[in-house]
Amino acid sequence: MSRSRAWPGLRTADVARLRCPETHEPLVFVGRSRNDRLWDGELISGWTSRRWPVRRGHVRLFREDRVGAPDRFMRRIYDNAAVLHDPAVKIAMPLFQLQGSERAARDFVIDRLELGALRKRPDGEPVRILEVSLGTGANVPHLLRKLPGDVPVEWWGLDLSQSMLARGADRMRRLGLDPHLLLADAHRLPFADHQFDRVFHVGGINGFSDPGLALAELARVAKPGTPVVVSDEQLQAGITDPYRRAMFALVTFYDDDPRSPVDLVPPGAVDVRDEQASPFFYCLSFRMPGRVAGPP
Repeated sequence: MSRSRAWPGLRTADVARLRCPETHEPLVFVGRSRNDRLWDGELISGWTSRRWPVRRGHVRLFREDRVGAPDRFMRRIYDNAAVLHDPAVKIAMPLFQLQGSERAARDFVIDRLELGALRKRPDGEPVRILEVSLGTGANVPHLLRKLPGDVPVEWWGLDLSQSMLARGADRMRRLGLDPHLLLADAHRLPFADHQFDRVFHVGGINGFSDPGLALAELARVAKPGTPVVVSDEQLQAGITDPYRRAMFALVTFYDDDPRSPVDLVPPGAVDVRDEQASPFFYCLSFRMPGRVAGPP
């Protein structure tokens, strides 16, 4: 682990939103809290007594033996290169693509979340935004620029890489945010159905073991009608330049067919949009009009 200090973890009230990632059972925290946050102990499922550790505020809601080989491989890269991730992206995107900027590509994706449509709730509850695979939190400043200033927001993020999540926590602290962060697997999200007002993922799904299952999970935890937005690598149609094709092959070495998983969007999805955010990145968005079944 690259950083030992705790990141902003989950509050005791957050347990009501959590579910066992294996069975979707409700969870109960047994252990010690600190400043109303889970600190040391276990989250235990009520019926099957599955146990999920909480150590120094780090909530871990995935089983290592259920993590696929591709996901372990990518996690190893991120764990070892977390400190280099953001500088590499800022340098590599314009150098490799020869057009477009990192900011423009991220803004394209964030715009599909329709943050400007969010409004304050009559009941005073905050809107809840979930980023799956938070990474270093590079998307958060773009979200902040586009959110209505009078709408209270509850920030949620998860990642499989502890090193990346620690860096994301640091960035969100510097921005004055108090997020809800946990270690979890995008294939088995540890949340009850329909918990979030906005749900998105950027830059990892092409390397997932099962992108279709991950899309179904994103849809399951989103409230009906909310935009679900996903972005990762895809070479823009019509690019024949040998240099850019070679650079694209270099950055997608882990995938023999990097492309939008539009064919894996959950059945019943509406407003499906498969767009090119930049020469090297697609943006896939959709909504679910009603209830989405959980994974088997």
